[in-house]
Amino acid sequence: GGGDAGSPMSASMRYGAYAMEVLINQILKAGARRENLEAKVFGGGNVLRGFTAINVGERNARFVRDFLRIENIRTVAEDLNDVHPRKVYFFPHTGKVLVKKLKQLNNYTLVKREQDYASRLKTHAVSGDIDLF
Repeated sequence: GGGDAGSPMSASMRYGAYAMEVLINQILKAGARRENLEAKVFGGGNVLRGFTAINVGERNARFVRDFLRIENIRTVAEDLNDVHPRKVYFFPHTGKVLVKKLKQLNNYTLVKREQDYASRLKTHAVSGDIDLF
């Protein structure tokens, strides 16, 4: 589970479920058929040292697997967990995905973003607009 109902992790899981529902509804509204939906899932890496206690990556991976199973959407590709951040390129016209694990970070922008997000999770309720991409 996502922990206590009032915890930041629980709020994050509820926000994730809401965002997924909005995404699926928009896809269906655009003409997709629910039985044809399939997923490719990537991420959940424990990329920040010192954040192992709350297992954000593992929780995210478990969340997406559970969500897809409950929604009966088959997963056709996945690369989850590990300790490396990933660069994911998705080509919507073909459905092809390229994933590159970043073994070394020369640019710390990604780490900074993750640290900022983790810090916000600890201190603020999850809210705001949803950016679908």
